[in-house]
Amino acid sequence: MLEEVERWLSTRSWSATDRPLHQILAAKQRTGRTVSVVLPALNEEETVGDIAAVIRHDLMRQVPLVDELVVVDSGSTDRTSEVAAAAGATVVHRDEILPRIPAVPGKGEVLWRSLLVTSGDIVCFIDADLRDFSSDFVSGIVGPLLTDPDIDLVKGMYDRPLGGAAGQGGRVTELMARPLLNMHWPQLAGFVQPLGGEYAARRSLLEQLPFPVGYGVELGMLVDALHLVGLDALAQVDIGVRKHRHQDGQALGRMAAAIYRTAQLRLARGHLIRPSLTQFERGGDGFEPRTYSVDTEERPPMVEIAEYQARRAA
Repeated sequence: MLEEVERWLSTRSWSATDRPLHQILAAKQRTGRTVSVVLPALNEEETVGDIAAVIRHDLMRQVPLVDELVVVDSGSTDRTSEVAAAAGATVVHRDEILPRIPAVPGKGEVLWRSLLVTSGDIVCFIDADLRDFSSDFVSGIVGPLLTDPDIDLVKGMYDRPLGGAAGQGGRVTELMARPLLNMHWPQLAGFVQPLGGEYAARRSLLEQLPFPVGYGVELGMLVDALHLVGLDALAQVDIGVRKHRHQDGQALGRMAAAIYRTAQLRLARGHLIRPSLTQFERGGDGFEPRTYSVDTEERPPMVEIAEYQARRAA
């Protein structure tokens, strides 16, 4: 791991408990910054209502942290919109935003369009398929943006259980995104969940970034933010455990392809290739990095080896 990343992990990685809610609220009052929460949703009637209800109760009624809660429906065929509205969220349909530009399917498309229907100085994105949702997800990742003027983007980090096994979720992260980042953008190797859908950023940053329309949006945003504002303006916060609906292998393959394409489009900028991979395991003091070398050497075709040629000739 780069020394710069080791230093970043010690200075820009926190726990949600590091900033109590009263401290975050005091910073919000002092700075006058407003906060919008956006839930991109596609056929999430089972979970979107609970998420919206928790945010509205905990962070809008009990304490005034969130100023705006918007669900952007990207073409649901179930009751997503009705359930979200009943829970107190403002619901906007993707196709109604900027109709001059025809919408295309994809998560990044929805996030991009959400900037047009929100007004907060800080925009917090939360996936709409989360289960056992806690409002700490929002306050945890918004907190650093309110208390530290030098931070522009905060990603959530968490355990992702799969089938009852802790830490086995995030398969596309481990098989695609993490190797790409470690080898091409090693400054970003410290992010535990680079593809996680829970993150917040200043509008002043988001409005300057291109948005890949599909699943590549999270990786693209990290890479582009690194180039635009630098590593020290990026941070991550441990918000515990993330439970959500897992996709099948074919869907994950499509996600991986979109992420690879997003990376491919950015590689032309010039990059450093570093053949090592940093992964994370939760230890007694939180997430601990483990760095491994990546095999990059290749053997030539055996037919080119003199000894093999001699054996064939014998």
